[in-house]
Amino acid sequence: MRKILNVILVFSLLIFLCGNTGLAQKRIILKLGIWPEPTLKSDVLMFEKWKKEFEKKYPNVQIIPATYKYSPDTFIPLAESGNLPTIFETWFTEPQKLIAGKFVKDITNELKKKGWDKLMNPSVKQILSKDGRIYGVPRDAYALGMYVNLELFEKAGLMNPDGTPKYPKTWDELAKTAKIIKDKTGSAGFCLLAKDNAGGWHFTQIAWNFGAKLQLQKNNKWYANLNSPEVISALNFVRDLKWKYNVLTDDPTSEDWGSGFEAIATGRAAMYLGAQDAVNQPTQVYGMSLDKLAIVPVPAGPKGHQYSLMGGTPYMFSAKATSEEITSALNFLEIMGKAPVVTSDSLAGMKADAENRVKNGVPVIPSFPAWIAEDWLKAQENIVKQYRNVDMRLYNDYYNWIKKPNVLKSEEPYLTQDMYAELTKVLQAVVSDKNVDIKKLLDTANNNFQKLLDMYVNKK
Repeated sequence: MRKILNVILVFSLLIFLCGNTGLAQKRIILKLGIWPEPTLKSDVLMFEKWKKEFEKKYPNVQIIPATYKYSPDTFIPLAESGNLPTIFETWFTEPQKLIAGKFVKDITNELKKKGWDKLMNPSVKQILSKDGRIYGVPRDAYALGMYVNLELFEKAGLMNPDGTPKYPKTWDELAKTAKIIKDKTGSAGFCLLAKDNAGGWHFTQIAWNFGAKLQLQKNNKWYANLNSPEVISALNFVRDLKWKYNVLTDDPTSEDWGSGFEAIATGRAAMYLGAQDAVNQPTQVYGMSLDKLAIVPVPAGPKGHQYSLMGGTPYMFSAKATSEEITSALNFLEIMGKAPVVTSDSLAGMKADAENRVKNGVPVIPSFPAWIAEDWLKAQENIVKQYRNVDMRLYNDYYNWIKKPNVLKSEEPYLTQDMYAELTKVLQAVVSDKNVDIKKLLDTANNNFQKLLDMYVNKK
């Protein structure tokens, strides 16, 4: 009899454990590489709140903050050693390279289960896919415009009566406007980057508006086109900004993405190329007042070309991640309000993000539509209107411009970061020595980049 009772007790205990999902479910460790840096204290508090809510809803998942800022130099060692976080951010230039290297996980099945595969902006999905399989989801996308320090424009007498800036419409006007600002305020008119790959990235925007095409396809092969007359013209313009007009910051070779925002925020420079997704940099990070910032269209080139370089930030997943870990990471994106669904959790996440922006003096402005779910876009629009904290006249020209046909232009298709690196080398030479041979420098850059295209792209 005792034996029978023991069997019954054990059987009952097993039934209890199987029915108690909090105990029976497999323990999942979710390493969040998207956790904010410690210096962004308010953002960290917001993530800690989301972590608490998430772990309450999914008690079998343990979240480990694993802050990671993507860098081509650190990524491969982390990936090869198996130490990548479950989910991390990168750039839109990187997915195809990471997919080819088998460093990231195919998440198609997990997305299909949620129905998200049909809700992604098709152009963004293409960037994140290969052979019909999807390897990431967008955090957001961006379109380059031009940041303006309104305080410097005001000091230089370059404001309209309605409080909007008299910003330059062409690159020729930019040189003249920058000269006025330099002469009247002593600050640089324009911040040019020439420290790292970001220099080549921003210069691509300038070169495009001078009519340049940096990569060409002929007979199924790709060719470098970094030494075209249009690129030479754009570099001659950059040389003039430095040596003829003297309107750049003291040392462009020390300027990177972050220092450019610092220059705008502190008044070291009056104009800087930047997009809507980074407005927290001059404001929250460097303390710029909301009413001193505007974003306007990028100036047009000499023949009327006026593109906006479109890129973005995707979330991607370690190749070592399990299906359960991927699903957990996608669920966390929903808590954050970064998923293309309208639920109580996602709405709360969107509102928390907007409230955090208001609290930290960050402009609450529209994002770039990386998802196409209409209900989600409408919800986001309503929240932006509810929490708006800036005069949209300081941004409307930019937003109206990027909505025009044929303005948005995706980054060059192959080995983009390598191309940027070659262009940065040329920029560094041009701003360091006014007598350099620009054509010779570009010939060298073009040959170097062509070798890479032949080695990694054309050999296929």
